[in-house]
Amino acid sequence: MRADRLLSIMLLLQNGGKLTTRALAAKLEVSERTITRDMDALSAAGIPIYAERGPLGGWRLTESYRTTLTGLGKEELLALLVNSQSKLLHDLGILKTHQEAAYQKIVASSPAPLKQYIDTLQERIHIDGAPWHTQEERFPYLSLLQEAIWTQRKIEMSYRKTDGSVNERIVQPIGLVAKGSVWYLVAMDGQEQAANDDTMRSFRISRILDVQRLEEGFERPENFSLAQYWERSTAEFKASLPSFPARICITKQRLTRLSRNRYVKVIQTFSLQEQMEGWITAEIQFDTLESARELLLGCGREARVISPQELAEAVQAEAKAIEELYNDK
Repeated sequence: MRADRLLSIMLLLQNGGKLTTRALAAKLEVSERTITRDMDALSAAGIPIYAERGPLGGWRLTESYRTTLTGLGKEELLALLVNSQSKLLHDLGILKTHQEAAYQKIVASSPAPLKQYIDTLQERIHIDGAPWHTQEERFPYLSLLQEAIWTQRKIEMSYRKTDGSVNERIVQPIGLVAKGSVWYLVAMDGQEQAANDDTMRSFRISRILDVQRLEEGFERPENFSLAQYWERSTAEFKASLPSFPARICITKQRLTRLSRNRYVKVIQTFSLQEQMEGWITAEIQFDTLESARELLLGCGREARVISPQELAEAVQAEAKAIEELYNDK
């Protein structure tokens, strides 16, 4: 395990340049003390590695050093071959011919045992990343945004917000993020200088109505991690979502179906002695009172609200209104 980690450190520094002890520890999921010991081991083995001190410091390999220990194992090869989302690659202008060329190069550079493994892999595993129910979105400005990001040029865009209003703004495009099949632009306000979670914004690219690339450039923020920003942003978004807890009595079969709904989270389930066979008590987290009412009405006679009382009354009132609708002649 340690030998694999030492090799990973060398490759990370070779490919990523300077990295701090904290960054290496996070990537390799070990302690910072372990990374320090690993650096001592690499240095003792004659690897030309050195530390830059100060707040912007980190570990580096000398510029002339390049490791040739880049052979792929089975698991690494599997990760490369099955992890490509062709729809997303196509959005970025990477064609199927490019994927095929990369695949052929990997095969050509692999030893005979791995080539046989690749053939077996192609025969027995196929990844279809598209969901059953797709919502097609158009990204006509994706290539222009890519270019602005690569060349570090500010952009002026018209953006349609969730409430339907449209505003004009100048931003510094920092990166692109694909969430499922939906693309987002991560950017800073055009006048901001320091990058942090307060200055960064995420824009759904399908809501961008028009984009103009400006001649004015900007300095890309140092030590900014797009992946870490998106992880924090996603966590904050989930935490901000509305929540409506409820306790219900429900059949096990219906609970299984209900739990597959994206707006339902089953907190816990437990049994009571007086319950009927095949039924269970569950604590559920819905989004809102309205969505809870609609979903539970869809359960028909296979679910009953225990609490809160306002949800029970809402379901009962809606059921009564439905009955009156059918009885009205």
